[in-house]
Amino acid sequence: MNKNVIIDDLKRKAPNEAEFHQAVKEVLASIEQVYDENPQFEANKIIERLVMPERIIMFRVPWSDDEGNVQINQGYRIEFNSSMGPYKGGLRFHPDVSLGTFKFLGFEQIFKNALTGLPMGGGKGGSDFNPKGKSDSEVMRFCQSFMTELYRHIGANTDVPAGDIGVGGREIGYLYGQYKRIVNRFEGVLTGKGTGWGGSFIRKEATGYGLVYITQHWLQEHNDDIKGKTVAISGAGNVAIYAAEKVIELGGKVITMSDSNGCIIDENGIDLALIKQIKEIERGRISEYTNTHKQAKYSTNRNDVWKMRCDIALPCATQNELDLEAAKALQDNDCMVVAEGANMPVTPDAIDFLLENKVGMIPGKAANAGGVAVSGLEMTQNSMMLQWTPKEVDDKLFQIMNTIHDQCVKYGKQPDGYVNYVKGANIAGFLKVANAMVDHGII
Repeated sequence: MNKNVIIDDLKRKAPNEAEFHQAVKEVLASIEQVYDENPQFEANKIIERLVMPERIIMFRVPWSDDEGNVQINQGYRIEFNSSMGPYKGGLRFHPDVSLGTFKFLGFEQIFKNALTGLPMGGGKGGSDFNPKGKSDSEVMRFCQSFMTELYRHIGANTDVPAGDIGVGGREIGYLYGQYKRIVNRFEGVLTGKGTGWGGSFIRKEATGYGLVYITQHWLQEHNDDIKGKTVAISGAGNVAIYAAEKVIELGGKVITMSDSNGCIIDENGIDLALIKQIKEIERGRISEYTNTHKQAKYSTNRNDVWKMRCDIALPCATQNELDLEAAKALQDNDCMVVAEGANMPVTPDAIDFLLENKVGMIPGKAANAGGVAVSGLEMTQNSMMLQWTPKEVDDKLFQIMNTIHDQCVKYGKQPDGYVNYVKGANIAGFLKVANAMVDHGII
C-alpha cells in the first residue's frame, strides 16, 4: 500500500476536508501490514473504493420561522458503504457541519458498525440547522421539510438514519411522522424512536453505557475494576450523562462535565440529578450547576477537564477536543485509560503520545459503538414486530461491547503485551468490510 499516494489523491478529489483526511490516515496507518499480506485487497482496489462514498446526497431545506420568514439550510446524506448491510448512521443538526464533517463521520461509521457484528453499512448526514433556541413548531417545520427530500433516499432495508448531536427524541418524532405521512408505511426506517411506537429501550442511554462497559472490560483485562475510580468526563449530552450514570452505578466517581461554554469541576462527585435537570429538562447551561453546589468550580476553559487527577478520562463532547497538552496532563496525573465517547475527540498527536507512553487508548469506533449497536437491535425488533425489555437490550449491549473489546485485543496486542486498541479496532473493522467487498465483486 502506498499511503502517501492514496492520501494525496484523496486531498485532490476532496480538498479542504481535514477531518475526513485525518480519519482516513488513522485507519491506513493501522491496516497497512494486514492489507499488504492480502493481495486480493490491492487487486480489488479496496482502499481506493473504501475512501470514496457510494453516494453523496445534498439538498436545500426551506422552512418558515415563527415570524413567517423563510429560512434555508443545507441538507446532507452520505451513503458511504453498504457492504455489511443497509447504510446506518446518525443525523446531526449543528451550525458548524459541512460535507467534510459528514464524510469523516460516515467513514468512521463503516468500521464502527462492522465491529458490532450486526448487519449494518456506514452512513451519516444532517444539516447546518441549529435547533438551539428554536420553538417546537420551528423544529417541526424544519424536520418536515428535511424529510420531504430525504425520504426518497432511505428505507428500512436501504438506509436507516438515527439521531446524533442536535437530533433527539423530539426531532426523530417529527422526522418519522413526515416519513410515514409521505410513504403511507409504518416501518423501521429511523432508529431512536419513542418506545411507545417502535423504539428500543435504553437507546438514549446506550452510547454512554456502552462506553463504560468497554472501559470496564479494559480494566478487567488489567485485573482492575471501575469501583473507586475517579473519572473525568467532557460533554453534557446523552453520551456524557449516561456514561456518568453508569460510572456512578458501578461505584466510580465523576468529577467533571462540560458544555460549549465551559466546564464544571466538583471533586465531591457530580450531582447527576441536577445535571439532568439543567440539560435535559431546562435546556440550560452547565454553569448553572454552581448556583446549587457552591463548592464546585466553573471555568470557561473546557480543557480544564483534563487537568484534574483522574484514573479514567472519557471525552464525550466533540472531535479534536483532547489535544497533546491535555494528553500530557492526563499522563502526569496518572490517568490509566482514555476512552472516546465522542467521534474522534482525541487529536492524532495526542493519540500517538498516549500509545507511546502505554496509556490505555480506546478509539471511538470501538468505545462509542453502543449507540449504533442498540440502533441495530431496534431494527431487529422492528423487523420481528416485537419489543425486548430494558434488561434484555442491556444484556445484549453488554455482550456486544465485550465482543468489540475482544476483537481489539485480538488484533491489537503487541509483542510486549501492550494492547494498541486503535490498531486492533481498525484492523478488525477493516477486515470484515474488505472481505465483504471482495465477495461482492467490483461494484
